[in-house]
Amino acid sequence: MNGLPPGFRANVVRRSATAFLTLPALVAALFYGPRSLGIGIVVVALLLGLHEFFALLAARQLRPMRRTGYVLAASMFLELVYPGLCPTPLWPLAALLLLALTLQPGRSLDDTVPAAAGTLLGAVYMGGLGGTIAALLVVAPQEKGVFRVLLLLAIIMASDTAAFFVGHAVGRHRLAPALSPGKTIEGAIGGVCGGVLGALALRAWGLQELPIGDTVGLGVLVSLMGIMGDLDESLLKRWAGVKDSGTLFPGHGGMLDRLDSLLFGAPVLYYYFTYLS
Repeated sequence: MNGLPPGFRANVVRRSATAFLTLPALVAALFYGPRSLGIGIVVVALLLGLHEFFALLAARQLRPMRRTGYVLAASMFLELVYPGLCPTPLWPLAALLLLALTLQPGRSLDDTVPAAAGTLLGAVYMGGLGGTIAALLVVAPQEKGVFRVLLLLAIIMASDTAAFFVGHAVGRHRLAPALSPGKTIEGAIGGVCGGVLGALALRAWGLQELPIGDTVGLGVLVSLMGIMGDLDESLLKRWAGVKDSGTLFPGHGGMLDRLDSLLFGAPVLYYYFTYLS
């Protein structure tokens, strides 16, 4: 492993230790706990992610409308996970509240519109995209819900791992140097291949009814969207001038750093299992 960048080994150890500690606990909770526990775990993760997102806005001296943002995110989440819960959609009312608050006395005209736009983006990011993660647990047939979530995790984690090692081993061509100088085209290709392998492995475990061709296609699409999600969060962090969204996970950063790829990959699986399978 000569020629590796400084801190590579320590970073691998931290990342591995974090994964080995958190992943088994998450899988056990999904398998042996009630469905509401799985949804609750997603809710907590999304709340932490939205908190970190608002902190990114604050790092740029913007004042997000936090309470309204949480309400808007929650309304979007509920629409996806419990579509029959309310007789009428809630999120238009929450969006109306957000826009009405732009007229709040005492707010600076310089940051009112950017703060409102940032609040809306955070709510859609966590409530809209994040809601599709929890929705995978309740899409029919519900007895396969845990395996659908595990399929998402398997693809993204296998893709991230493969991209990390392939990129460090043979990466030469930068994928998006302005956003994430460490990511390479070679690493991204390795990540897609890893995602396909992760999808096939999870299919063999608990989704045997999923056609092989569809499994491969989902592995490719979810991996590509995961890479896009990672780059999108890198853009946000560059804009905010921070290295990580937080320090919750040693070697992995904050919750938003762990959710970024999942948030972009989950809608692919949500639409597939809701409308195509």
